[in-house]
Amino acid sequence: MKITWLGHSGFRIEIGAQVLLIDPWLTGNPMFEGHNRVAAIDGATYILLSHGHGDHSGDAVSIATENGIPVVGIYDLMSHWGEKRGIETVGFNKGGTVKLGDVEVTMVNAIHSSSISGADGPVYAGSEAGFMIAGEGRVIYFSGDTDVMADMALFHDLHAPDIGILCIGGHFTMDQRRAAYAARKFFDFKTVIPCHYRTFPLLAQDAEVLKADLPGVVVHEPEVMVSFEL
Repeated sequence: MKITWLGHSGFRIEIGAQVLLIDPWLTGNPMFEGHNRVAAIDGATYILLSHGHGDHSGDAVSIATENGIPVVGIYDLMSHWGEKRGIETVGFNKGGTVKLGDVEVTMVNAIHSSSISGADGPVYAGSEAGFMIAGEGRVIYFSGDTDVMADMALFHDLHAPDIGILCIGGHFTMDQRRAAYAARKFFDFKTVIPCHYRTFPLLAQDAEVLKADLPGVVVHEPEVMVSFEL
Protein backbone atom coordinates (compact mmCIF):
# COMPACT_ATOMS: atom_id res chain seq x y z
CA MET A 1 0.00 0.00 0.00
CA LYS A 2 1.35 3.39 -1.00
CA ILE A 3 0.01 6.64 0.43
CA THR A 4 0.71 10.12 -0.89
CA TRP A 5 -0.49 13.31 0.79
CA LEU A 6 -1.88 15.93 -1.59
CA GLY A 7 -2.00 18.58 1.12
CA HIS A 8 -4.80 19.54 3.51
CA SER A 9 -7.15 16.51 3.53
CA GLY A 10 -6.30 15.15 0.10
CA PHE A 11 -4.68 11.75 -0.35
CA ARG A 12 -3.70 9.39 -3.12
CA ILE A 13 -3.91 5.81 -1.87
CA GLU A 14 -2.65 2.93 -4.00
CA ILE A 15 -4.24 -0.15 -2.48
CA GLY A 16 -4.78 -3.49 -4.15
CA ALA A 17 -5.33 -2.81 -7.84
CA GLN A 18 -6.93 0.58 -7.14
CA VAL A 19 -5.65 4.14 -7.02
CA LEU A 20 -8.02 6.16 -4.85
CA LEU A 21 -8.01 9.93 -4.65
CA ILE A 22 -9.62 11.15 -1.43
CA ASP A 23 -10.91 14.74 -1.12
CA PRO A 24 -8.70 16.04 -3.94
CA TRP A 25 -8.43 19.82 -3.59
CA LEU A 26 -5.45 20.82 -5.74
CA THR A 27 -6.37 24.09 -7.47
CA GLY A 28 -5.96 26.92 -5.00
CA ASN A 29 -4.59 24.66 -2.28
CA PRO A 30 -1.58 26.56 -0.89
CA MET A 31 0.05 23.30 0.19
CA PHE A 32 -0.16 21.78 -3.29
CA GLU A 33 1.04 24.88 -5.12
CA GLY A 34 4.12 24.11 -7.23
CA HIS A 35 3.52 20.36 -7.21
CA ASN A 36 2.79 18.10 -10.18
CA ARG A 37 -0.96 17.75 -10.77
CA VAL A 38 -0.45 15.17 -13.54
CA ALA A 39 1.55 12.91 -11.22
CA ALA A 40 -1.01 13.36 -8.44
CA ILE A 41 -3.96 12.12 -10.50
CA ASP A 42 -2.23 9.76 -12.93
CA GLY A 43 -3.83 6.32 -13.05
CA ALA A 44 -6.52 7.15 -10.50
CA THR A 45 -9.46 4.72 -10.60
CA TYR A 46 -11.91 6.34 -8.16
CA ILE A 47 -12.40 9.59 -6.26
CA LEU A 48 -13.76 9.38 -2.70
CA LEU A 49 -15.43 12.52 -1.39
CA SER A 50 -16.21 12.98 2.30
CA HIS A 51 -18.34 16.13 1.94
CA GLY A 52 -19.06 19.11 -0.28
CA HIS A 53 -16.89 21.90 1.12
CA GLY A 54 -14.59 23.37 -1.50
CA ASP A 55 -11.40 22.53 0.39
CA HIS A 56 -12.33 18.86 -0.13
CA SER A 57 -14.36 18.75 -3.32
CA GLY A 58 -12.54 21.46 -5.27
CA ASP A 59 -11.05 19.30 -8.03
CA ALA A 60 -13.33 16.26 -7.85
CA VAL A 61 -15.45 17.09 -10.89
CA SER A 62 -12.54 18.22 -13.06
CA ILE A 63 -10.46 15.11 -12.25
CA ALA A 64 -13.46 12.85 -12.85
CA THR A 65 -13.90 14.47 -16.25
CA GLU A 66 -10.19 14.41 -17.15
CA ASN A 67 -9.62 10.80 -16.08
CA GLY A 68 -13.06 9.43 -16.93
CA ILE A 69 -13.49 7.96 -13.44
CA PRO A 70 -16.35 7.95 -10.93
CA VAL A 71 -16.73 10.12 -7.85
CA VAL A 72 -17.90 8.07 -4.87
CA GLY A 73 -19.75 9.75 -2.03
CA ILE A 74 -23.01 10.70 -0.35
CA TYR A 75 -26.04 9.92 -2.50
CA ASP A 76 -27.51 13.44 -2.55
CA LEU A 77 -24.45 15.18 -3.96
CA MET A 78 -23.56 12.34 -6.30
CA SER A 79 -27.06 12.39 -7.80
CA HIS A 80 -26.85 16.15 -8.25
CA TRP A 81 -23.44 16.04 -9.92
CA GLY A 82 -24.39 13.10 -12.10
CA GLU A 83 -27.37 15.04 -13.44
CA LYS A 84 -25.95 18.56 -13.56
CA ARG A 85 -22.25 17.97 -14.23
CA GLY A 86 -22.50 14.86 -16.40
CA ILE A 87 -19.90 12.82 -14.54
CA GLU A 88 -20.04 9.20 -13.47
CA THR A 89 -20.85 8.81 -9.78
CA VAL A 90 -21.40 6.12 -7.18
CA GLY A 91 -23.84 7.40 -4.58
CA PHE A 92 -24.37 5.59 -1.29
CA ASN A 93 -25.01 6.45 2.35
CA LYS A 94 -23.80 5.88 5.88
CA GLY A 95 -23.57 2.23 6.79
CA GLY A 96 -23.41 1.26 3.13
CA THR A 97 -20.47 -0.56 1.56
CA VAL A 98 -19.40 -0.39 -2.06
CA LYS A 99 -16.88 -2.61 -3.82
CA LEU A 100 -14.37 -0.64 -5.85
CA GLY A 101 -12.65 -3.48 -7.65
CA ASP A 102 -10.74 -5.38 -4.99
CA VAL A 103 -11.25 -2.68 -2.33
CA GLU A 104 -14.29 -2.29 -0.07
CA VAL A 105 -15.32 1.15 1.16
CA THR A 106 -17.87 1.65 3.93
CA MET A 107 -19.29 5.10 4.62
CA VAL A 108 -19.38 6.00 8.31
CA ASN A 109 -20.67 8.91 10.31
CA ALA A 110 -18.87 12.22 10.87
CA ILE A 111 -19.92 15.37 12.73
CA HIS A 112 -19.39 18.49 10.64
CA SER A 113 -21.44 20.18 7.88
CA SER A 114 -21.60 19.92 4.10
CA SER A 115 -22.44 22.40 1.37
CA ILE A 116 -21.29 23.55 -2.05
CA SER A 117 -21.20 27.12 -3.31
CA GLY A 118 -24.26 28.40 -5.13
CA ALA A 119 -25.23 31.66 -6.81
CA ASP A 120 -27.06 32.82 -3.68
CA GLY A 121 -24.81 31.24 -1.06
CA PRO A 122 -24.18 27.75 0.29
CA VAL A 123 -26.28 24.90 -1.13
CA TYR A 124 -27.11 21.68 0.74
CA ALA A 125 -24.77 18.89 -0.34
CA GLY A 126 -25.97 15.90 1.65
CA SER A 127 -24.31 14.81 4.86
CA GLU A 128 -20.67 14.78 5.90
CA ALA A 129 -19.02 11.37 6.25
CA GLY A 130 -15.88 9.35 6.84
CA PHE A 131 -14.74 6.11 5.22
CA MET A 132 -13.44 2.68 6.16
CA ILE A 133 -11.23 1.48 3.31
CA ALA A 134 -10.40 -2.23 3.33
CA GLY A 135 -7.84 -3.88 1.07
CA GLU A 136 -4.59 -5.86 1.16
CA GLY A 137 -5.68 -7.24 4.54
CA ARG A 138 -5.58 -3.73 6.05
CA VAL A 139 -8.27 -1.25 7.05
CA ILE A 140 -7.86 2.52 6.87
CA TYR A 141 -10.17 4.85 8.76
CA PHE A 142 -10.39 8.21 6.97
CA SER A 143 -12.16 10.47 9.44
CA GLY A 144 -13.12 13.27 7.07
CA ASP A 145 -13.87 16.49 8.94
CA THR A 146 -15.27 15.57 12.34
CA ASP A 147 -15.15 15.94 16.09
CA VAL A 148 -14.71 13.07 18.52
CA MET A 149 -17.91 11.02 18.80
CA ALA A 150 -19.02 7.91 20.62
CA ASP A 151 -19.82 6.30 17.23
CA MET A 152 -16.08 5.69 16.91
CA ALA A 153 -16.34 2.81 19.39
CA LEU A 154 -18.72 1.08 16.98
CA PHE A 155 -16.37 1.79 14.07
CA HIS A 156 -13.61 -0.06 15.91
CA ASP A 157 -15.84 -2.99 16.84
CA LEU A 158 -17.15 -3.37 13.29
CA HIS A 159 -14.02 -2.62 11.24
CA ALA A 160 -10.93 -2.77 13.51
CA PRO A 161 -8.91 -0.26 11.42
CA ASP A 162 -5.15 -0.40 11.96
CA ILE A 163 -4.44 2.88 10.13
CA GLY A 164 -6.10 6.17 11.06
CA ILE A 165 -6.07 9.27 8.85
CA LEU A 166 -7.34 11.86 11.29
CA CYS A 167 -8.10 15.57 11.01
CA ILE A 168 -6.23 17.47 13.74
CA GLY A 169 -6.27 21.14 12.75
CA GLY A 170 -8.79 22.47 15.24
CA HIS A 171 -11.25 25.36 14.73
CA PHE A 172 -13.24 23.55 12.01
CA THR A 173 -12.53 20.00 13.24
CA MET A 174 -11.19 18.21 16.28
CA ASP A 175 -7.76 19.42 17.35
CA GLN A 176 -4.69 17.34 18.21
CA ARG A 177 -5.71 16.51 21.78
CA ARG A 178 -9.20 15.49 20.76
CA ALA A 179 -7.88 13.40 17.87
CA ALA A 180 -5.39 11.70 20.21
CA TYR A 181 -8.17 11.07 22.71
CA ALA A 182 -10.27 9.46 19.98
CA ALA A 183 -7.36 7.27 18.90
CA ARG A 184 -6.63 6.13 22.47
CA LYS A 185 -10.22 5.75 23.66
CA PHE A 186 -11.85 4.08 20.68
CA PHE A 187 -9.23 2.56 18.39
CA ASP A 188 -6.12 0.39 18.33
CA PHE A 189 -4.23 2.06 15.51
CA LYS A 190 -0.73 0.97 14.59
CA THR A 191 -0.25 4.10 12.44
CA VAL A 192 -1.88 7.52 12.57
CA ILE A 193 -1.54 10.04 9.75
CA PRO A 194 -2.64 13.60 10.55
CA CYS A 195 -4.40 15.83 8.03
CA HIS A 196 -6.46 19.02 7.75
CA TYR A 197 -3.61 21.00 9.32
CA ARG A 198 -0.77 23.35 8.27
CA THR A 199 -2.82 24.70 5.35
CA PHE A 200 -3.77 28.04 6.93
CA PRO A 201 -2.51 29.97 9.99
CA LEU A 202 -5.83 29.25 11.72
CA LEU A 203 -5.02 25.53 11.82
CA ALA A 204 -2.42 23.58 13.81
CA GLN A 205 1.02 23.86 12.20
CA ASP A 206 2.51 20.60 13.47
CA ALA A 207 1.49 17.31 15.09
CA GLU A 208 3.70 17.44 18.19
CA VAL A 209 0.81 17.23 20.68
CA LEU A 210 -0.67 14.29 18.78
CA LYS A 211 2.67 12.48 18.90
CA ALA A 212 3.15 13.13 22.59
CA ASP A 213 -0.36 11.91 23.40
CA LEU A 214 -0.02 8.66 21.42
CA PRO A 215 2.95 6.77 22.86
CA GLY A 216 3.48 3.46 21.12
CA VAL A 217 1.66 4.57 17.97
CA VAL A 218 3.57 5.53 14.83
CA VAL A 219 2.44 9.07 13.97
CA HIS A 220 3.59 9.71 10.43
CA GLU A 221 3.60 13.38 9.48
CA PRO A 222 3.39 13.31 5.68
CA GLU A 223 4.97 15.69 3.21
CA VAL A 224 3.09 16.76 0.12
CA MET A 225 3.69 14.45 -2.86
CA VAL A 226 6.20 12.33 -0.94
CA SER A 227 4.90 8.77 -1.05
CA PHE A 228 5.38 6.27 1.76
CA GLU A 229 4.47 2.60 2.06
CA LEU A 230 2.66 0.76 4.83
